[in-house]
Amino acid sequence: MNSILYIDSNPKDIGTLKQIVNNQYNIIEAGSIEEVERILKNHKIHLVIFDQQMPGMSDIEFLETINSKIPVVKKILTGYKSDRDIIIRALNSGYVFRFVPKPFSKHIMLETIKSGIDLYKKTVEKNKRLESLSNIFHEMNFLHEISHKISEKKPLPKLLKEIMESSKSLMNAEASSLLLYDPEDKKLHFQVATGEKGKTVSKYSVNLGDGIAGWVAKHKKQLLIEDCYNDSRFNPEYDKKTNFVTRSMMCVPLIRKGQLLGVMQVLNKKNGGIFKESDLAIFETLSFQCAIAIENAKLIKTQIETEALERELETARAIQEKLLPSSLPEYKDLQVAAKLIPARQVGGDYYNMLKITDNQSLFFVADVAGKGIPAALIVSTIYTCLVTYIKMNGQNINLIELADSMNKVLIEATTIDKYATCWFGLLDHTTKSFISLNAGHNSPLIFNKNCEKPQVLHIGGIFLGSMDVPFEIEKVQLKKDDVLLFFSDGVTEAWNKKNEDYEEFRLIEVVNKNVHLSAPEILLKIEEDVQKHVGSAVQSDDFTCAVVKVN
Repeated sequence: MNSILYIDSNPKDIGTLKQIVNNQYNIIEAGSIEEVERILKNHKIHLVIFDQQMPGMSDIEFLETINSKIPVVKKILTGYKSDRDIIIRALNSGYVFRFVPKPFSKHIMLETIKSGIDLYKKTVEKNKRLESLSNIFHEMNFLHEISHKISEKKPLPKLLKEIMESSKSLMNAEASSLLLYDPEDKKLHFQVATGEKGKTVSKYSVNLGDGIAGWVAKHKKQLLIEDCYNDSRFNPEYDKKTNFVTRSMMCVPLIRKGQLLGVMQVLNKKNGGIFKESDLAIFETLSFQCAIAIENAKLIKTQIETEALERELETARAIQEKLLPSSLPEYKDLQVAAKLIPARQVGGDYYNMLKITDNQSLFFVADVAGKGIPAALIVSTIYTCLVTYIKMNGQNINLIELADSMNKVLIEATTIDKYATCWFGLLDHTTKSFISLNAGHNSPLIFNKNCEKPQVLHIGGIFLGSMDVPFEIEKVQLKKDDVLLFFSDGVTEAWNKKNEDYEEFRLIEVVNKNVHLSAPEILLKIEEDVQKHVGSAVQSDDFTCAVVKVN
């Protein structure tokens, strides 16, 4: 039940208010400023109603005091209209939500109370969303910084130490460590150990299956443990050797292409706190980045030893390709097909199809301005933003929130001449309801065999990484045999030797002719038709095209 703090020294008015609300709300009475302060310490208040003639209290000073303690809660002023100056002064202060004159009108008082409490709840909910968005933005920035560190040519030990120090700080932990797996001796060896006992523990190794780190490495599964000494998998011998007391920990495996690279862990939330599932989601995402860093370091070391610039570009391309899905999701109700052909060793295009749940899928395509390694690094940032948001929000995907978060990160992370056009699509498999948000990208098209003119998905906003502007969505209803096509400008702007673009009308024609075919067959027809137009001309831009057909 919502609680109302009623501040009035007149018993008759208190009785009248109780009769009006008739047990719909919990009325808590106060007749002095001392009582008000006591009540605010012990009760959650949803609305304040106060009389302007309380003895011993200046109206404005009182308002300033109570507003500093509960700024979100709305305040309703009551009194007689004859006290005009006091009422005007209070209303002009900006602290008063409404004025309700005495004697009370039941209808006016109930309506005002309802409006005040409703507005309070909306404000609280809005503040929670803003706080959540702020946390996501902060975590995305952190992961972007890690992505940036990974792109730098640093010795692997130094890079991993910086990452683990940053992890310890972000997770507000007492210590962190990273152990690398040696397939020859089948042991985990400490590569990084931060915290007070880091140097002591770093000389030890861990057998697979031994302790928390060994268990995580053996089973390739992450763990969040609130009380280590009550977990049978925990090995206290390391605490005895180092005089460290492990209370709680998170431990995640470092895996790349199914191969174990090691494990990383953070220990003991500071100030007696415990790690949360949201902490684990961020730490798991960070483990992906570390795995990439370890693999990249091996690639870069080989590249430095053999060739210079050409090998660097080829390595960067390998890194870029690893961000693309190795395989597309399988659906009972959809056929899917996609292809990306970079124009240079490292392209600026990126796409993904992600099965969020059995009932929800996310489709995404992006085109970064420019080419080469700078574009690839921005694609890496986009990938990190996408994966982080999904890890943090699970099935509660909000395309406007996702686009806004990604836009903010890119604004901070890129220069004015670097930006990305993006398109986001979210499908409900049960209802076939489809939500689209187009951030300055080539408009995806929805084809139907009974209509030659496709539906164009153009609503959303401007490209990402330029300005902090609002975005909007559009909703469509997909039907059986509908074909969704999303692509980059490397398709419609593919040149032939006469510098003539392929253009969208040719793309529409080839899909209309083949709309009855399967998704992979439609994609093949598009690729063949574009290649026929291009002929022997050099590919001018990245070719990215994806087809989704409703069964």
